[in-house]
Amino acid sequence: PVETRAVLPDYWLPQPEQRPGPATAAAVDEFLSLGPAGGIIDLDRLLEGREVVLWQFLRAVADRRELAFHGTGDPSIEEFVPRQPVDLTAFGSQNAVFATSDPVWAMYYAIVDRERVRSLDNACLELLDGDAVRGRYYYFSVSQDVLPERPWRTGHLYLLPAETFALQPAETYAGHAARVPQLASPVAVRPLARLRVEPSDFPYLDRIRGHDDDRLAEYAQAVMTASPWPD
Repeated sequence: PVETRAVLPDYWLPQPEQRPGPATAAAVDEFLSLGPAGGIIDLDRLLEGREVVLWQFLRAVADRRELAFHGTGDPSIEEFVPRQPVDLTAFGSQNAVFATSDPVWAMYYAIVDRERVRSLDNACLELLDGDAVRGRYYYFSVSQDVLPERPWRTGHLYLLPAETFALQPAETYAGHAARVPQLASPVAVRPLARLRVEPSDFPYLDRIRGHDDDRLAEYAQAVMTASPWPD
């Protein structure tokens, strides 16, 4: 909505308009019709040879089935186990398996080469109208000294059953009811499916920003207060 974009700083990127083509829609229907696989579903094989827009496929799957998504460079995870992160928020400091209900946000973690960047700065924000999502926005940033080198990689996206995950509580952002779609499970989770993700599959690849690693607190404060991106 126009009034929302006038309030949010310009580093918040709206979700692209989603109009899946016939091949993407058919692939979504086929995946959702699959029964228990007795193992991790290989989505690379399912989608092979199809003209599928990957982020639209994943977004459509997420819109029709409650799932959790986790992006990583590791292609061989059989089970996600709870870990204790370093985080300043109560929700983020749990000993848990962390994921998101938004697959586009998870794709970012799949395609950024964590060995080549010192730090990441990013978020997904859902603006709410009651319980309904009326707008979804993102920002993405990596260490600015390596951004010209395009520190991307082939990564992997895991689709997880959502039953044991809790959603981060909604709050208020820039005067709007809002939610960060982060999920946490206190118990181990085995993936339902796995998908290879190339940097070119990520719809915001050319809109990833850079930040000064030594000024992360300034960026965090700017985002929390809906202030301009620090120069």
